[in-house]
Amino acid sequence: MDIFAKIAAGEIPSYKCAENEKFYAFLDINPLVKGHTLVIPRREVDYVFDMDDQEIAEYMVFAKKVAMAVKRAFPCIKVGMAVLGLEVPHAHIHLVPMQGERDMLFSNPKLKFSEEEFQETADKIYKEFCAL
Repeated sequence: MDIFAKIAAGEIPSYKCAENEKFYAFLDINPLVKGHTLVIPRREVDYVFDMDDQEIAEYMVFAKKVAMAVKRAFPCIKVGMAVLGLEVPHAHIHLVPMQGERDMLFSNPKLKFSEEEFQETADKIYKEFCAL
């Protein structure tokens, strides 16, 4: 079981932002900006494009709802989306609140937050997700 599958299963702690039976969203612990969220399928699949059409469609609809919650929790111009996936062998989408395109530069220094700040951030997104 890979690290993201263990996170989705609750075996490794995370800052949960949203979930349903197929997908899970949690804060990136090395965020580019406050509210930077990862969206993963619960099942282990390495590459987004290995998912069948139905699953990828459901994945994108779930990610859209998470992005809407992120934008409501952290007002921004847009929520950027990146699918990189080389560092962890589990499909994942990065959702990043953007005030400008520079917010999506993964070479930028990562932010550091306390556990309390991470939890407050996740709680804000989760509350907005549940309200949608």
